[in-house]
Amino acid sequence: MVIDALLPWLRWLIAFHIMSVMAWMAGLFYLPRLFVYHCQVAVGSQESQRFKIMERRLLKAIMTPAMCASLFFGVLLVLTPGGVDWHAGWWHTKLTAVFCMFAFHGCCARWCKDFAADRNNHSEKFYRIANEVPTILMMVIVIMVVVRPF
Repeated sequence: MVIDALLPWLRWLIAFHIMSVMAWMAGLFYLPRLFVYHCQVAVGSQESQRFKIMERRLLKAIMTPAMCASLFFGVLLVLTPGGVDWHAGWWHTKLTAVFCMFAFHGCCARWCKDFAADRNNHSEKFYRIANEVPTILMMVIVIMVVVRPF
């Protein structure tokens, strides 16, 4: 299904989609880094409480609204005539990577809840590795959209 009325707004939709994705990605890059630092402080300490506030605010005030805006503008772009060639392989790869990005966001939300309840079960090394996931997914998504290798 496409909506012809969206075509005159295509460049605006792209601009807002890029801005919202950038804000979302900034949070996805930073939150796991906060978890790394949070692992280095004592449970119940003043520093731990500060990290809990920073993590919650980043997730709730920046990342989740930016994720919702990314999804909203992305769906509008898909509904714009000529936005997607449903038979192209790059589109399916990109969509899979985007779903993985949503899943990673969900993992971040879960980890944030665990830290808030002083139930973190992961090591600093775990979060250092997790911090690389959004970078790899972003690379796949950008290559699929720009290069369209298949």
